[in-house]
Amino acid sequence: MDNQVQSSRQGFWSGMALWKKILIGMVAGIIVGALMGPSAALLKPIGTLFINAIKMLIVPLVFCSLIVGITSMKDTRKMGRIGVKAVVLYLGTTAVAIAIGLGLSALLEPGAGLNMVAKDLDDAGKSAPPLVQTLLAMIPQNPVNALAAGNILQIIVFAVGLGVSLVLVGEKGEPAVKLFESLAEAMYKLTELVMKLAPYGIFGLMAWVAGTYGLDVLLPLIKVIGAVYLGALIHVLVFYSGVLSVLGRLNPIKYLRAITNPAAVAFTTSSSSGTLPATIKATRQDMGVSEGVSSFVLPLGATINMDGTALYQGVCALFIAQAFGIDLQTSDYLTIILTATLASVGTAGVPGAGLIMLSLVLSTVGLPVEGLAIVAGIDRILDMARTTINVCGDMMVAVLVAKSERELDENVYNS
Repeated sequence: MDNQVQSSRQGFWSGMALWKKILIGMVAGIIVGALMGPSAALLKPIGTLFINAIKMLIVPLVFCSLIVGITSMKDTRKMGRIGVKAVVLYLGTTAVAIAIGLGLSALLEPGAGLNMVAKDLDDAGKSAPPLVQTLLAMIPQNPVNALAAGNILQIIVFAVGLGVSLVLVGEKGEPAVKLFESLAEAMYKLTELVMKLAPYGIFGLMAWVAGTYGLDVLLPLIKVIGAVYLGALIHVLVFYSGVLSVLGRLNPIKYLRAITNPAAVAFTTSSSSGTLPATIKATRQDMGVSEGVSSFVLPLGATINMDGTALYQGVCALFIAQAFGIDLQTSDYLTIILTATLASVGTAGVPGAGLIMLSLVLSTVGLPVEGLAIVAGIDRILDMARTTINVCGDMMVAVLVAKSERELDENVYNS
């Protein structure tokens, strides 16, 4: 009898959808973390193991997926066309995201009344790295070092170049193409195995976050958190859904259902690159995007599409300006939008990258970089929301590009 009960429980758990398991792990982690307090840090290694397993997948998955995606097109003009469409959509949605963030922060005024004083205001802006340096760094001097260091932007550039070359050499490149196709399939299977650990890893991460931060850290900055999360909902439910309806003429409800699992992984891991395995799987199986489009557009998006980070920067930049009593001009707002949009190209899709990017934005418009210390305490909570937007944006752009290229299986999308 006991064996029957145990087997039925195992069957119930194994038959449950992954996003439901993740949700259970998330809620259980929050409850356990709240009860344990700071001692919940003991559970963090469980989450760290999961994050390490995800990071293990990123470089080979991105590299192999890009090459397979490019070589599957067989047409370099088509690849260039898809690349241009994806980049334009990514940068356009990023600009809209930061505008939403600035608008919400102006409306809610989260920093009003703090009356903080900057110590080194005159020095602000001197540490901003030039855009030319970012562009030059895109080309790896040593591709092997780029792969070893996990420099995703350089890996993408090298993978695109290698993929195009394999297409151009024709038959001589077919053995290498088959090798990368085999490696890509192996990585997809390894990804599937790693994702089975997600509920347990997410339980450990959420217990640590809830136990470490608690309500004491959240309450003083509740308006900032509220503005970022409200912006996230607006951007996904209104903007993304609207773009799909107007440009793609697709049912946005189907899209919102498909993003559930990747969004849950993104929310808890705070890594758009780390969520890439789940994003690729959902985009292909649940939304009907072809392998060629998804293998090219999604890894590209995990690197250059930072809508959530841009929205967060809009909120936080204006919050810091309000906290220090600094009035921004229209030119400052435009500079913030432009800087954050361009800087998103060189930002790694890993936890905490948004805080580094925010320092660049603050420096560019002359705001005190020491304002970072105000939001650093809640950066992890904000990181969850902005990463979720990033991933949802990647999937939306992949669907639009696939639809425009007639590589979207609408029967799968509408199923």
